Amino acid sequence: MRRLATFVGMVAVVMGVHGCRNEGRPAAGSSPGAAAVVPVGPGSTASTDGVRIAYTVHGVGSPTLVLVHGWMCNQRYWSAQIPALAERFGVVTVDLGGHGASGTNRQEWTIASLAEDVQAVITHLGLNRVIVAGHSMGGRVALEVAHRLPGTVIGIIGVDTLHTAEDRFDPEQVNRLLTGLEQDFAATCNGLVRGMFVPGAETALVERVVGDMCSGPEKIGAALLRSYVEFDMKSAFGRAGVPIRALNSDLWPTDVEGNRAAADFDAVILKGYGHFLMQEAPEELGRAMVEAANAIATAPPRPTS
Repeated sequence: MRRLATFVGMVAVVMGVHGCRNEGRPAAGSSPGAAAVVPVGPGSTASTDGVRIAYTVHGVGSPTLVLVHGWMCNQRYWSAQIPALAERFGVVTVDLGGHGASGTNRQEWTIASLAEDVQAVITHLGLNRVIVAGHSMGGRVALEVAHRLPGTVIGIIGVDTLHTAEDRFDPEQVNRLLTGLEQDFAATCNGLVRGMFVPGAETALVERVVGDMCSGPEKIGAALLRSYVEFDMKSAFGRAGVPIRALNSDLWPTDVEGNRAAADFDAVILKGYGHFLMQEAPEELGRAMVEAANAIATAPPRPTS
């Protein structure tokens, strides 16, 4: 039953060291005398299937943290962490396809298609030393991006995600949930998202997040949740090939030892918070992300087979 309860909570949202914040700095990995090729500010590029993907460059440096939001959210969810991160690293935020300012003209909505969105941004900007940080569903996306860009992605930071490589879901409950989202998305999403917060959470924050996530687009949300459930987490852990560091709340258990058997994994647990650590513990999460990124950036190169 604990596993079942964990699933109900999780799907609700499925849902170098020191760079500096400097608009005139060369792109990550470029030679010291090269002109800047990554302009700070908003931009967009086309994903593999032509969907326009919106992104924002907040700072240029190496490594670059690419911040990936969760299910039915957008890049603005990282706003509180950007200043601290951009003082030390390159920082890019992304609106995944179907979210925020990105396009919605896609035939199949899957975790793989969202990974292609992030890959397109990384390639478009010419980044070559990347740490992908993903919240909730963004953790699955990060695993896929690392697999697709070996040598470019040097690590993953999960924010309240990647709790266990041994995901097992109850088929009947999954069917009820997906049916509810397909028949009455707003009502089903509303109840689930409210369950992502601990008792006593700030009412205005809860209402704002519920409003963001449960306003659609409904078909995209339901399709992505189906892909989330079908995602082979254990295989994705194994093929990521980079250090995975999770910064999780204690709302659901994190299987640290089990995950270590599947990948180079470690976790820091931020106690007393719900699923939206970016808003509920903005400074504490920011510090933890800086520490995790520093550790990944300074780790000795992994041996290649």
